[in-house]
Amino acid sequence: MTTTVKVDGAELCVETFGDPADPAVLLIGGGGQSLDWWETDFCRLLERGGRRVIRYDHRDVGRSTGSPRGEPAYTANDLTTDPLRILDALGIGRAHVVGMSMGGGIAQSIAIQHPARLASLTLVATSPLGDDLPGPAPAVVASFENPVPEPDWNDRAQQIEYRVDIERPYVGSLGFDESQVRRLATQEVDRAGGLGAGLTNHFLAEGGEEDLRSGLVGIDVPTLVLHGTDDPMFPLPHGEALASEIPDAVLVPVPGMGHEIPPPPTWDLVVPRLIDQTRG
Repeated sequence: MTTTVKVDGAELCVETFGDPADPAVLLIGGGGQSLDWWETDFCRLLERGGRRVIRYDHRDVGRSTGSPRGEPAYTANDLTTDPLRILDALGIGRAHVVGMSMGGGIAQSIAIQHPARLASLTLVATSPLGDDLPGPAPAVVASFENPVPEPDWNDRAQQIEYRVDIERPYVGSLGFDESQVRRLATQEVDRAGGLGAGLTNHFLAEGGEEDLRSGLVGIDVPTLVLHGTDDPMFPLPHGEALASEIPDAVLVPVPGMGHEIPPPPTWDLVVPRLIDQTRG
C-alpha cells in the first residue's frame, strides 16, 4: 500500500507491505536514494517472513516533497527525524530499523537519541566515521574528483544514463549488474517524473555534524552490522568498528558486496539474517 505522510514541512511517499500486526521493519535508504532501491522482491521476501515492511522516499527524491536543486528546504535533522514522523503517522511505537549508508547514519542517530523507538538496529554499508578508518577506494575518489557530467534534467534518457553511471564505482567483486541497475534507475526516474534534487541537496542540508561515534557505546538494542567485504566507499574496517563499539553487536561480512543496498545475489544470506534479527 502506498500512502502520503504529512510531516513538518513536507509530504513523504511511504509504501508498506504485510500485515500491520506483524513486526514493523523500517528501511532507510542512502543519500539521494528513492524507495525503489529497496527492491520490491526484497520487501516481499521479508513480508513472507512475517514482517510488516516500510520503505519511503526521502525529501527531494521519488514522490516526496522536492526543493530547488542546490537549495534544500530542510535540515539534516529533518532527514533524521522523518523516520520517527513516519512511524508516528502509521501508529507504530517501536520498529526494527534498517539503514544503509546515509540511512545508517540516520539509524545510528535514532538509536542514540530515541532508543525507545527501536526494537532492533541493522546497519548496512555505513560507518561510525573517524580519521582512524580507511578512506574510499581510488575509483570512488576519482568519481569525486572527476564526476560524471550532469545530464539535461529535462531529458529522461540522459537522467537514466546518469543514474546508472554514478552507481558504477560503488560495486564490489560481485560485479556491476547493469540490467538490474538500469531497471531500478528507470523505475526511479519514471515514478518521480525525473530525478529529484536529492542527489545534490541531501549533501548540502545544514547540520548533521554531531558526533555519533561517542554515543555508540550507549546503544542497547540488538544490533546487526551487514557490511560488504568489498565496500569501496566504507571499507570493511568501518563495519568492524561499528560492531566493536556497539555493545553486543553482530558483524556479518557480506562476500563480494560493495557500497550498495544488498543486491539479489546476497539475499540468500541477508534475508534470513534480517528475519532472525527482527523477531518479536
